[in-house]
Amino acid sequence: MAVTVRPTGHPEYTQTLPCAAESAAPARILVRTALTAWGLHSVVDSGALVVTELVANAARHTHACAVRVTVTRPAGTVVRIAVVDTSRRIPEVRMTGIGDEYGRGLALIDALSHRWGYERLPWGKSVWAELRRESDPR
Repeated sequence: MAVTVRPTGHPEYTQTLPCAAESAAPARILVRTALTAWGLHSVVDSGALVVTELVANAARHTHACAVRVTVTRPAGTVVRIAVVDTSRRIPEVRMTGIGDEYGRGLALIDALSHRWGYERLPWGKSVWAELRRESDPR
């Protein structure tokens, strides 16, 4: 696993992966590694699930060759997990029925995260979710 750690500023772990559902596994390892290193054990499982959904959404809804997964710590109790791709298509929360097999990813991200959103970039977008250590108030 190639991980870049920034020596200054907010701590960051980042990895470029193929834009494929199979990339969720190394993305989970990256998130688990970062959160464990920062002592944010209470959000490790939620973070792994969030990055799985973000990577799956990129793989399903974009035609990008690669995605960039980043894990940053903008504050002591907050972690931001983001997936950047080259698609300009913005994420949409969908209404799903009982028999639907897909379409619940963003609802799950919303339930697990303190907040989530997206940023348009000149070459695509970044979809992100922020998690807070569970002992802290939302």
